[in-house]
Amino acid sequence: MRSRAMLWWGIGMLAAAAALGAVIVFGYTEPPGFDRWWNSEVVENRAEWMLDGALVLDHIGGGWVAILGVPLLVIVALLLARRWRGALFAAMAFLASAGTVQLLKHLFGRARPDDMIVASDFGSFPSGHAANAATIALVLYLLFPRVWVAVAGAVWVVAMALSRTLLSVHWATDTVGGALVGAGVVLVIAGFVLPWARTMSERIPRRIAPAAPVG
Repeated sequence: MRSRAMLWWGIGMLAAAAALGAVIVFGYTEPPGFDRWWNSEVVENRAEWMLDGALVLDHIGGGWVAILGVPLLVIVALLLARRWRGALFAAMAFLASAGTVQLLKHLFGRARPDDMIVASDFGSFPSGHAANAATIALVLYLLFPRVWVAVAGAVWVVAMALSRTLLSVHWATDTVGGALVGAGVVLVIAGFVLPWARTMSERIPRRIAPAAPVG
């Protein structure tokens, strides 16, 4: 995908997320039917092992672990791989994604489900966990475009989204909005810097001492 196409796809995803939030919050007096149906299905059918896994993802995908721990791990790994440009791209994406999520949360102020299992911050839309998962997945795929990276990233995003509804801390549409925000932010930034970010840092050649004169 070319840089300009990435930019427009990213803008489209962010616009779709904002439009989805606006329709849900300002167009409905209560959660849409799909959200209420999905939430009731999850509550009736979730098992203990599902909750255990969801709680693990809740810890990994939120709080200081998600805000600092995971991003720093990715950035340090890129730096060790001599990908400082990729590390800078990742840092910009993480910061922009988190900032956009908080902006939309405070703009829409959507109420969370009443039967939350774990405590969470203000604003249900969009899901910060889903946005963070999508940001990580797409950053890594754009820097390392391999099929297995794409598959692993998709599984990670879906698992994180499902975990949020399993814990009843988000409506299903919150996770869709979060994924759109996380991916959209990455694509917008990639539209400007990806070719540069993919370039590996060059090693500085060692200076070879001149040979001593003979005789």
